[in-house]
Amino acid sequence: MQKFPELIVFDVDGVLVDVQGSFHATVLETVKFFTGKRVTHSQLHEWKNRPGFNDDWKLSTAWVQSLGGKQEYAEIKQKFIELYWGKNGDGNVAREKWLLARPELRRLAKKAELGIFTGRVREEMEYTLERCKTREFFKRIVTADDVKQGKPSPEGLLKVLNRRAKEKAVYVGDNIDDALAAKDGGVPFVGILRRRSDERKQRMAKLEELGALTILNDVNELEGWLKSRE
Repeated sequence: MQKFPELIVFDVDGVLVDVQGSFHATVLETVKFFTGKRVTHSQLHEWKNRPGFNDDWKLSTAWVQSLGGKQEYAEIKQKFIELYWGKNGDGNVAREKWLLARPELRRLAKKAELGIFTGRVREEMEYTLERCKTREFFKRIVTADDVKQGKPSPEGLLKVLNRRAKEKAVYVGDNIDDALAAKDGGVPFVGILRRRSDERKQRMAKLEELGALTILNDVNELEGWLKSRE
């Protein structure tokens, strides 16, 4: 990727949306509910450093069971959804924050087509885009409901590309499964890891090892970095 990309594909959680108070908090609350044990954000990111744990329902189940919980996936998923949505959207979902500044989002959308490839289900994705009033900027959106194989499979990423030349695109993500999907799909990858965060300490070297072109501190640095490569 040398020129400004024709297509920019974003992961959502930790990239476009701050989910520390929503998805991350819900994982911790779910594990504590079933095990009675206090778990931490640092431990959460240790789980997320392993391939195959992009799905928070799957991660929560594995974590609960590793601590001696006997509950199965369906029961843990149900509690997670209850904590995330609450009643009438007043659960942890209400604590999500949109990260990519609207002026920058608008400028990027004028220079490139914008897409999304996320491990979220469609309902979660559409709710956030509507709530943050950013739906109009993204032409192609692929969620967990749209693929047979979730991350780290590149299936969803290639669906967003829709036969577009891979070298003319870039995938922007923050975790191991994002980087693996990009690598296996042959798509250039840019990592986003917050400055002085647990995930940056634990994950930066691995993302670089998997071929990240750069690791930015914030998604709002993306436009400047892309321009610097033109």
